[in-house]
This record gives sequence, C-alpha cells and structure tokens, in this order.
Amino acid sequence: MAYQNTNGCISDSIEILDPKPLAVVASGVVHPPIVASFNDRIRPLLDCIDKLRHLNIMQEGIQLPTIVVVGDQSSGKSSVLESLAGISLPRGQGICTRVPLVMRLQNDPNITAPNLQLEYNNKSLPVDEIGIADAIILATDEIAGHGKGISNNPLTLVVKKNGVPDLTMVDLPGITRVAVQGQPEDIYEQVYDIIMKYIVPEESIILNVLSATVDFPTCESIRMSQKVDKTGERTLAVVTKADKAPEGLLEKVTADEVNIGLGYVCVRNRIGNESYEEARSDEQRLFSTHPLLSKIDKSMVSVPILAQKLVRIQASIISKCLPEIVRKINDRLAANLAELNRLPQHLTSVAEALTAFMRILSSSKDSLKKILLSGEFDEYPDDKEMHSAARIVEILNQYSNELHSKNFEKADEFLMEEIMVLQETKGIGLPNFLPRAVFLNVLQRKVKEIAASPEDFVGKLWNYLERVVIIVLMYHCENYPQLQSSTRRAAQNLIAKKKNESVDWVREIIGMEKLTDYTCNPDYLTTYSKFMAQQHKFMEIMNDHGKYSMINLEGVGVIDVGYLRKHLDVVQQAFDLKMRMMAYWKIVLMRLVDSMALHIMFSIRNMINKEMENEIIQDLMAPHGGGIERMLDESPLVAEKRNRLKKSVKLLKESKEVVANIMDRISLHDDHERD
Repeated sequence: MAYQNTNGCISDSIEILDPKPLAVVASGVVHPPIVASFNDRIRPLLDCIDKLRHLNIMQEGIQLPTIVVVGDQSSGKSSVLESLAGISLPRGQGICTRVPLVMRLQNDPNITAPNLQLEYNNKSLPVDEIGIADAIILATDEIAGHGKGISNNPLTLVVKKNGVPDLTMVDLPGITRVAVQGQPEDIYEQVYDIIMKYIVPEESIILNVLSATVDFPTCESIRMSQKVDKTGERTLAVVTKADKAPEGLLEKVTADEVNIGLGYVCVRNRIGNESYEEARSDEQRLFSTHPLLSKIDKSMVSVPILAQKLVRIQASIISKCLPEIVRKINDRLAANLAELNRLPQHLTSVAEALTAFMRILSSSKDSLKKILLSGEFDEYPDDKEMHSAARIVEILNQYSNELHSKNFEKADEFLMEEIMVLQETKGIGLPNFLPRAVFLNVLQRKVKEIAASPEDFVGKLWNYLERVVIIVLMYHCENYPQLQSSTRRAAQNLIAKKKNESVDWVREIIGMEKLTDYTCNPDYLTTYSKFMAQQHKFMEIMNDHGKYSMINLEGVGVIDVGYLRKHLDVVQQAFDLKMRMMAYWKIVLMRLVDSMALHIMFSIRNMINKEMENEIIQDLMAPHGGGIERMLDESPLVAEKRNRLKKSVKLLKESKEVVANIMDRISLHDDHERD
C-alpha cells in the first residue's frame, strides 16, 4: 500500500485533495491556525469513516483507515496530541492513557469557542475546555476501573474548534516494560496486545512518537511497528523534545536507521503554562535560530507541518480504502442476508413441521445417494473422509490385499500340508487316486484361516458408513436440533441392523465355501493346466538324487525341494493337490471380494432408498421421540443465530446508507464545481 504520495490522492482512488498547499505557520507576530483551510471534500469522507467507526463496523471484519498514535511511556504522545488539538489532556507519572482514545478533530471556522464532546459506554457528554482533562480521567476510571489498569474499550473525544486540522487519531497506552505499584504484572503484554490490534491492519497509519533523548532503534514502539510494517511505508515518526537533545538529531532523522517510510517531523511541544500560541512561536524560533536544529529541513519541523502531513496522509489512505470498504460492506450484507434467508422459518403448525421434516428426509437421501452411490462430493469438497465412493474402494482394496496375504507358507514347508493330509486320509483303494475329501480337507483349512477377515471388513465398513450417514443427517438437521437426537439414534440403530445382516451374510458365504468346491470359471482349468505343466520338471528333480534341488515354480517362486525326496511315495499326488488348490484358491478369493462389493452396494442402496426414512419416522413417533410437534419449538441456537444476523444486517445497512450519503454529497459537490 503506497501512502508516500502526500501531494495528492493515490491513483485509482477518490479525488479529494485541493492542489493548493495547506496553510502552515507563517513568520511574524500573528500565527494563523495550524490548518487554516482544507478542501471541503475531506470532511465528509472523514465523517463517513468516523460514523462507520461509531457504528463499530470493524466487528464485521471490515477494517477502517486509522491514524494510530504509539510511543514508549513518557515519549510525549499526549503532548503531541495536545499541540494538534489545542486542548489539555491528562498528564502525570506512569501511563496517562489507559484506554484507546479516539480523538476526532473537526475544524469549524464559524464557532468562537471550542465544542467538546466525550463519548463512551453509549453516553455522550458535553465538556468544557478547562475541565476536559478531569472529564477524561473520570471516563477512563469508569471504563478501566480506578487505579492503573488498562482496557481495550475505547473512549472518543470530539473536538470542534476553529483552526484545528481535520483529523481522526487513536491514541494508545504508552509502552512500559516494568509494572509499577498498582499496575498488573502483565502490563506490557496487555499494552502490546492493544497496540497490535490497531497497527496490524494494512489500513492503519502508524504515528510513532519518539523522544529525541533516546536512540531510535532501542524504542519499543519502533520494534512493534517494524513487526507489522517492515518497510515503514505506513509509518510516520514524530520526534519530541528536540530542544533537550539537539546534538546529532539531524543525523538521526536523515540517516533513518529504523525505516520510517513516511518521514520524520521534529516538534517542540508546549512547556509548563505556555499558551498554544506561545508554544508555536517558540517552536518556530527554535528551529529557525538554534545552531543545530536550524539545519534540519523546514519540511521536517514544527507541529503545523506535522498537521499538514497527517491530513494529507489521512486523505490518501481514505481515498484508497473507501471503495474497498464499500465493496466489503456490500459483500458482507449480501452474504448475511443470504444466510438469514437460509435459516428455517419459525414453524407454527404441525403441517408446517411435517413439511419441513419431509424436506429434511428428502435432502438427506439425495445427499447420501450422491456421496455413497454416485461418488459425488461437491457438498464436501475439502473433506476427504466424505468422498465416500473412494473411501469404500480403499477399504475394499485393503480387504482384498489382506485376503491375498493369508495362507503364505514358508519356503521350507512347500507341499508339507498336502503331504500330511494325504498321509492322514489314506484308505483302502486304488493308488494315485486323489479322493475329493482330501481336497475339501485342505480347502476347509484355508477358508478357516481367512474366515475372520470378511467379518472384520464388514465391521470396519459399516462403522465408516455410520460416521458418514450421521454427518449428513446432522448437517440437514442442524437448524432443528430437537430432531438430532432421534435422527442420530435411528441412524445408529439402522446401521447396527445392517452390520448384523452383513455379518450373517458373510458367515453364510464362508460356510458355503467350506461346504463344497465348485466353479464354472474357465480360468480354473487354464490356471491348473499351466501349473501342472511344471510337474514333469519337478518330478525329475525329485527322482534325481544328485545335489541339485532348486526349482523356480510359477505361483510359488524359487525353492529348495530336496527335503521332499523322503516323501516320494506321495509327493506327486501332493504336487497335483497343491496346483489344484492354488488354481481354485484364486477363484475363491475373487469370489469373496466380488460378492462382498455387490452385497455392500446393494445393502447401501436399500438402506438409503427404503429403510432409513422408515427408521427415522418410527423413532421420532415413538414415545421417547417426542413426535413431530417438537419441531414447533425453535431451537435456542437458531434463535440466537437469527438475532445475530438481524443485528449484523441492520449494522451493515446503516453503514451502507452512511457511505451512500457521503458519495451523494461528493457527487453534488462535483456538479456544483462544474457549474
């Protein structure tokens, strides 16, 4: 944000500045006001920002252009503000400013006496110039309490006076690192938080008050401003007490070791009982005649120069920010109106409640169909947990991988299970005949080893589906929390039933696989034949009693089969049995995965289309459900949200009207100038 151009408005912003320079203090006996005149168009814009601040538009997240006054304790902050306003502010030891003081200076050439107003805690009190300091102290005590504590609640001082610059500034508590008696131990942290709240927004101009008696890089206020404005493009430095430390001041403000992008202004504030006119005269004499201070460029000294710079910087920042403020107000108003319109109507009859209830059921079903059946996730684009089609496939793939990882035997156990079964099922009969009972025995062993995996899978899957279903139902019921308990309970009951049905189905499938061996899949014979083509080579190695006993079998890998030579009487049958089982086991695993996928999708579809609606209605109408009449009682959450949105809409509409009126006044002024 480029605020350095203080000779006119930033490009593409509202033109508000008169090309004629502001009046500054002239030489001679008579000293005119700090700002003798200024373009009529800045006052309406500043009034607009002040009214928006008074409406507290910032609570809507809309930041306002603000000149924020910061400085270390005893740096002379209050004295600078006194010099600009021409009034006395509280002074003393320790923190004089205990709350943010919003000072609105308004130049009014038509009044002879200052008009002062204090605004705080929804009160507006007129005060006189003599009693202003005491009035601020009393107001501060009411806001922050008696003692030396601080508060973030602001106090506004409106100063209407002939000759003051048109400015609005926020004076913040001075920075102190060590708590004195009566101050909280964390006084530094409290002040730090208040200052950061005001200077972090890019719309803020930081008026950093520095004492000439200290090294600028050591000032805590400099460190704070550099945290949020590293380049210094929105920081202006005011150097006080120039008369007390003139040595080296020229070098300090020209070397700029601390990156003050908007420049320095050196001032001499009022001392003791001096009048403001005397103070300005002495200030002019100091910077004109002092052997060291007179060398500082005249564009960098005096309170009037400070006022001139502040007014121009303020004009630039307002002209830059106002169009964006208008846009944000309109956007926030449109968004809040849309959200308000989305809130459910306050139901007054059973018929209205029933209509709303059926609409909830219908929208919930539509969402679940999209998420679980169609694979759409536009309603939850950033929540991968709700991309359910993909998550279901992931769980199914994990299940498939787990099944295929089972029954892996060690390399030195190849054919040993088959040999053991063949030996234990010997009977009187023809040799080299493979009884079906032998194959079933091995098959049942393998099925038993993987029997728990399908049950684990359906448990895991339905647990996931329960989370998804409840999230969707709770979302569609969020405006009717009185329905949520019944809806959640119904969903949990239904999912539990579906899980039990799936477990029963899995046990049936497992039982079928144990009972018989059958497939019409032609891949079985193809795979079996391919595997058996290796039998001749295998038997040659078995019958060769030499040292070579390694073989690479497809589907098994490289193994040492030398240990099998002691089972030559059954090894050929065992090999045949093994190849049959390997070929058939692929079919079994494929069947367990494919049928599971079909079963799950069929169960989900039935749950959404047929069972869910009935389950929810039955639970709601049960004695513990409370019936449809429960919807007639508007939830406190919805009522609070409706009230909050109405207040926000009212505030934004008022703010929009304030801005519109100002724009109309500017347009009218432009028309008169053209005429």
